[in-house]
Amino acid sequence: MRIIKRLGDLTLASILLLATAPLILLVAIVVFAAMGRPILFRQTRLGRGMKPFRLLKFRTMRVTGVESPGTDETRLTRIGRWLRASSLDELPELWNVLKGEMSFVGPRPLLVQYQDRYSPDQARRHDVVPGLTGWAQVNGRNAISWEQRFRYDLWYVDNQSLWLDVRILCLTMWRLFDPRHISAAGSTPMPEFMGNPSEESADSTSPRPDEGEQVDQRKW
Repeated sequence: MRIIKRLGDLTLASILLLATAPLILLVAIVVFAAMGRPILFRQTRLGRGMKPFRLLKFRTMRVTGVESPGTDETRLTRIGRWLRASSLDELPELWNVLKGEMSFVGPRPLLVQYQDRYSPDQARRHDVVPGLTGWAQVNGRNAISWEQRFRYDLWYVDNQSLWLDVRILCLTMWRLFDPRHISAAGSTPMPEFMGNPSEESADSTSPRPDEGEQVDQRKW
């Protein structure tokens, strides 16, 4: 499955990079006009096997100084909110897919500093290549808690298949192009994952398949 999935990622990423080149250029111009440089946001994330890589996105936040760093919420610009809600800020991640650092489907790559905060079970989300979209993203995106997100990620790790990947991609495209699912709430940053304060919150028992059907539409 891994070889077939990788070939599919290479083919689709190449086609989409060529097809969306004018859109990528347009978004770059909009970001530059609204916020100046840098146009791209680069951040180290954890990939498969917790191997770090540089994630690429279009910048959505203002650059602030050390004396007044601000919060993610206050730094997020109006253009940035729209880019996040429409997922256009993630177009540069197609390059990460082409390089093999990401896949189209898998758990979203998280920050390096979270590495020591996972429970042993939660760390299993890194047994697969991270993705542009995943089971957690089509079941609530940023509207769900960290505990719920990890449960969905682990359910995907334990039940991954090419058919499931196709299903997740179809659900993602449907929500992206359905105006009812695009809202400003979808651009709200996730709070920082601080670890598991108790055994109860650290419980990462995978949800039943039918639980994955309950899609929280507030974020789409």
